[in-house]
Order: sequence, then C-alpha cells, then structure tokens
Amino acid sequence: MENRRRRQPALAPDERRAALIAATIPLLHEHGVEVSTRQIANAAGVAEGTIFGVFSNKNELVVCSVVKALDPQPTLDALAAIDRSADLRSRLMRAADIVHTRFTENAGLMHSARRLIITGESSPDARERMSSTRGRLLAAVTEVLQPDAARLRVSPAKAARLLLLYCGANTFGPFGDGEEFNGAELASLLLDGILHDKPEDSGEQATC
Repeated sequence: MENRRRRQPALAPDERRAALIAATIPLLHEHGVEVSTRQIANAAGVAEGTIFGVFSNKNELVVCSVVKALDPQPTLDALAAIDRSADLRSRLMRAADIVHTRFTENAGLMHSARRLIITGESSPDARERMSSTRGRLLAAVTEVLQPDAARLRVSPAKAARLLLLYCGANTFGPFGDGEEFNGAELASLLLDGILHDKPEDSGEQATC
C-alpha cells in the first residue's frame, strides 16, 4: 500500500503560518538558512505548495522563523526572575550564565539573522524587531545590577554592556579558548578585576 503523507486538518492562515514557522525552526538549527521548502513541507506534513499559500516566498518564511526563534522573551523572563535580594556577585553570575546560554544556543541563527535581516535590504519590520532585542536585553541586565548602583564605579548600564560584550565575544569572537563558560569567573572579572587584593612583593615600593 502506498505510503502517503497524513492529511493535515485545514487551518486558518495565521494558524498555518505559525505551524510552518514551528516546523522550520528546528530545521534552521540543523541545516541553516539553506533548508529547502521540501524539507519544511515534510516536517510540517503538508505539500510544498501550502507554504506559498501563506508566505510569498521561502525567504519570508525563513526570516519569520529566525525572528521567532530569537524571541528574547524567555531570556528576559529569566533575567527578571533573578532574586534581587541576592548579593550582587550571585546576581551577576546568574545573569552572565543566562545571557551566555542564549548566545551559544542561538549562535548559528544569530549569524543568519545578521546576514538576512540586520544588514539586509528586505524585511524592515523584522530588522527593527531584531535591533530592539539588543536594547531590551541591555535594559534587562542593567535592571539586575541597579540595586547596587551606588557601589559600582561605573553605571549599571555600562557594567551590563561589558557583560554582554564579553559573552558575545566569548561566543562569536576569535579568542574563545574552547573552555566551558563560567559565569562566576566573569562576575569576578567584572567585580574584582585581574589584580590581587595586595600587591605582590616584587621589590617595588608603593608610591603615595
């Protein structure tokens, strides 16, 4: 007996779009933006023509799927859930782990987003949404540090920016050493610097 694709129930256009996007996201993680419409259709259990009934072309579906996959809300919720009564070091360590996890889990999609959306000429709405994500993420990390603003030598926003820069460079930059990321080490770097508390006995006398 011929093996045929199970017939999918009729869906409203918005529901069909959402279903196709949900089917596309795992394929983007696996194949990148080169994923084919046939692969998407098979994953969604529909004919290829169904895709073009709700999306004008493959690029539109891919862009919408990338934007959905990079939705910052779960990360923002996790940052908001950090206990503000905890000490600064613990909060900073937790924020670093949350941000770094977001970056590493979505590294491939972030590269695709930059190529397709941020530096592209199409999808101005998607580009605006992606650009606003950076500001929202910065604001969320800033808020984690805000209770201890008086203790910091820099503003909470600048400290948050340094955290984001480090996590981004560790994920995307050429100098990552491949070791497992440690939020506690980053918190120590930001709060303590790289010097010992006391100068080493190097024969040099402290000056006034």
